Amino acid sequence: MKEERLEELKALDFFCGAGGVTCGFQKVGIKVLAGIDIDSKFKDTYEKNNNTLFINKDVSNLSPADLTKYINIRNNDDNLIFVGCSPCQYYSNLKSDKTKSKVGRLLLDDFKEFVLYYKPGFVFIENVPGLETKPGSPLHRFKKELRKEGYIFDQTVLNSKYFGVPQSRRRFVLIGTRLLKNIELPKQVRKKDEIITVEKAIGDYNVFPKIDMGHKDDTDFQHTVARLSDLNMRRMIATPQNGGTRQAWSSNEELQLECYKDHDGHYDVYGRLFWDKPAPTITTRFIYTSTGRYSHPEQNRAISLREGATLQSFPLDYKFYSHNQGAIATMIGNAVPPKLAEAIGHSLNTHWHKWQISKQGQEL
Repeated sequence: MKEERLEELKALDFFCGAGGVTCGFQKVGIKVLAGIDIDSKFKDTYEKNNNTLFINKDVSNLSPADLTKYINIRNNDDNLIFVGCSPCQYYSNLKSDKTKSKVGRLLLDDFKEFVLYYKPGFVFIENVPGLETKPGSPLHRFKKELRKEGYIFDQTVLNSKYFGVPQSRRRFVLIGTRLLKNIELPKQVRKKDEIITVEKAIGDYNVFPKIDMGHKDDTDFQHTVARLSDLNMRRMIATPQNGGTRQAWSSNEELQLECYKDHDGHYDVYGRLFWDKPAPTITTRFIYTSTGRYSHPEQNRAISLREGATLQSFPLDYKFYSHNQGAIATMIGNAVPPKLAEAIGHSLNTHWHKWQISKQGQEL
């Protein structure tokens, strides 16, 4: 008998932000039906880059049954993926004020209600490693209730640098399904020659021209850089190229910061990127030299918006729509790296096709 044509996967991207997951999924042929996010500032960036519907809704106040008013989906759809990469600052291991992020700590519970109502074939979650280990995390309730509906899971902490992202970024990742008896995340292949360094990513000056601090790029390339104060410029000049740290000027009374005079540690602050290593985790504040190792390896400036987006593995033609540098940096820093999403999408495709072929064999 002639084999039936295999169906393709489709997805709904909850907490979609600027579209990192959607971008990566589309690269492997997964049709993303829509992205959902409470913040309207993401709309133009998400829709214009991905040609996909943006639903500006707060899932905490949206009834699962009402979702069909915005997108045509049905219950028990085997080839549907629900993506739930909710804001994660509350469960971060960083010692920071969690007051602002506290309101979002239970968004995974809200996502769970949509999963339980629609019962998609697959689910995908990406979050900080603390989601798995921090007391009070909703992850355990999430898995317990989905298991009752027949879902099984694979989960671990993955480092994006092993999936084509020029950045060391550790994240908790979970995929689940109700279709198969087992499911596996992609393996981390720790081959040094396959890790993309900062130099490979942003070291070509024909692509990323040399610029000064404060440079504003009004083109779609957005090679824009934040300004530096006179004091921070002197600190920059005093920081050795290619991985230098603030230790180089620790004995300089003018340059040294009061908070570090009796403190040993946090050497990434005011540090330069290494050419021959991946970047550290790109945060929402990568445009500032004072928030981490975000200074250019050679030039006396922080990395640009485009360089940060590239280190997050966004395509060079992915445009971020805002007139505010900080807003764009937040879009970039909060995103799931598209290359990591691409690897997850490839794994889900493999499992989906395996299930379809098995089902066809049973029908024959």
